[in-house]
Parts: sequence; C-alpha cells; structure tokens
Amino acid sequence: MTAKVSYGSVEVGTELPAQSFPVTRETLVRYAGASGDFNPIHWNEKFAVEVGLPDVIAHGMFTMAEAIRVVTDWAGDPGAVVDYGVRFTKPVVVPNDDKGALIEVSGKVAAKLEDNLVRVDLVTVCDGKKVLGMSRAVVRLA
Repeated sequence: MTAKVSYGSVEVGTELPAQSFPVTRETLVRYAGASGDFNPIHWNEKFAVEVGLPDVIAHGMFTMAEAIRVVTDWAGDPGAVVDYGVRFTKPVVVPNDDKGALIEVSGKVAAKLEDNLVRVDLVTVCDGKKVLGMSRAVVRLA
C-alpha cells in the first residue's frame, strides 16, 4: 500500500478530519487481552483509587494508538507513518457507566519536509483536557 494523499496537495496548515473514539470498560478489557497489559489500574476501580488515580484509566498505548488513527485514515496507509511520538500528559479516566470516555483527536500538517514527508501535529483531548502532548507523526505521502 502507499499513501493516497499526494505531497503536492497539502500545505502547512492543512487540517486532517477530526475523529472521536469512545472508550468503555469493555474496551479496556479487550485491549488488555490483546496487549497482555493486565495492570489493575486499567480494570480494577478499587485498586486504581488506592494508588491515587481518580478511577480506572485507559492504557497509554491504547490512547496513543487511537490518536494515530486520524493520520493513518487520512493518509490511507498505516505504513506511510515513518515516525510517531507523544508525551503522556493526563490519563483518560474511564467511568463505569454506559458512556465511558470520549477521546477527541484533531490534526494538521505542521511542516513539509523533504522526500514527500510531512509532519502532522495532533491534539488529543478527553473531557476537555489534553491527554497527549508533543504528539507528532512524520508521514510519507504519495
């Protein structure tokens, strides 16, 4: 596969389609099973509170993976991402109700680089709080 977005069609400031990702306790259990990360802060409310968290929190790597989906969906090829990094700034708290939490992600092209590469900066928030900082991806476009 190759990226479906052409380098010539984007400029600095080009906005990617924003997306929202719901997260429930069931989502966390499924992710724990797939990743092998069974840390009780991700599924045991009593334990999470005992260690100083407000409630069960989403896995950091899960949050990071949801955020990059905005880039991979836009580019049309997950393999187009050549570099990706974030700083974890706040946890995604997932209450034990029918709603859970909502991770909201937006992004824009922050720089055009050489060799059909662009840097995309992402903004990832949950409940009005930025949960990932310095969230940047370098993407090779067509």
